[in-house]
Amino acid sequence: MQKMDVVIIGGGMVGLTLAAALGQTTLRVAVISHTAFSQPLSAAPSLRVSTINEANHHALAKLQVWQQLPEDRIAAYQHMHVWDKDSFGHIHFDARDTQSPQLGHIIENQVLTNALVAQIQHLRNVTLIEASVDKILSGDQETMLMLNNDEVVSCQLLVGADGANSMVRRHAGFPETFKDYDHRAIVATIRTPQPHQTCARQVFTPDGPLALLPLKDPHLCSVVWSQQTDKAEALIALSDTDFAHAMTAACNSELGAITLESERRAFTLTMRYARQWADNGIAIIGDAAHTIHPLAGQGANLGMQDALDLAEHLVKVHEAGQPLGRYKDLRAFERARKTEAMKMIAAMDGFKALFAGDNPLKKLIRGTGLALTNEVPLVKRKLIEQAMGF
Repeated sequence: MQKMDVVIIGGGMVGLTLAAALGQTTLRVAVISHTAFSQPLSAAPSLRVSTINEANHHALAKLQVWQQLPEDRIAAYQHMHVWDKDSFGHIHFDARDTQSPQLGHIIENQVLTNALVAQIQHLRNVTLIEASVDKILSGDQETMLMLNNDEVVSCQLLVGADGANSMVRRHAGFPETFKDYDHRAIVATIRTPQPHQTCARQVFTPDGPLALLPLKDPHLCSVVWSQQTDKAEALIALSDTDFAHAMTAACNSELGAITLESERRAFTLTMRYARQWADNGIAIIGDAAHTIHPLAGQGANLGMQDALDLAEHLVKVHEAGQPLGRYKDLRAFERARKTEAMKMIAAMDGFKALFAGDNPLKKLIRGTGLALTNEVPLVKRKLIEQAMGF
């Protein structure tokens, strides 16, 4: 039997960020994943990308993870342009208005995961285990995990970073609130005749937002097109050419006539929120605790911050010589992160409601709001700082 202090179930970005952060300590840590931690990269960009804000960029650099990223797969963006398709409102953000050379980075999920694994493999106190968990046995002092490779692992604290359908959350019996957004997100890689000029663009249409995220190639963007379910299904049914024409029209030909560079995939969007995140010997983070609408691209950042905050909490408890898994010690972490998640969920719901539909009054309100915000430097700066994670 392997005895650990912390076991993390889930080998994605969030679970591995927690492991990397705990790798700076003397705690014995294991990460368990039912799939391979590292995956080979194709020459073309993968469809699943994340916007990594500057706060998490700095945190990953401090953990020596950022240095493991291949430079040709990282795309910094210096500008953001957001507008409402059917009104006069728009807002433009520029990194020159901040103390940072960029506003954030667009990174393929697997590229970041591979970099996290590469760094963790240098850490003596972190063990990566590729196996499935057959059974979880929770006791007063420790939790035991029965794996499908006949191994048994015990720990003081079990952390679920195992996604929206979290096995750990179900085992703990944490209640969950969820809401169907009635949206599907279509993701693809597109090519544009005009260069994106390191600008992340988002246009709000009556049926949902379309984000064009700049990749390393100046003519390639990763797109996330969130549409009402019926509209999304109609778009998916189009030929590649007609789909590209529809997208070009949706973004007002901002970068010229779009062509598809990849296949298309669609994902159902659901808001989930666990009403409890911790108990004696157990905690959940990332998508296991919350999922939000991708319209602001903050889902990955929120989950990574969960991981970093939990690591900071565990270090304090460990340095004080206290057991890691006591709920009374986890409550401060739980309260703080639940508050941040609820703020983000409320903000996304508010944006979605405000920018949905073509009601003339709503169009006037959002157009005026965007236009005024664009002209008030202090307000713009505050919004930039929020987007950058500071």
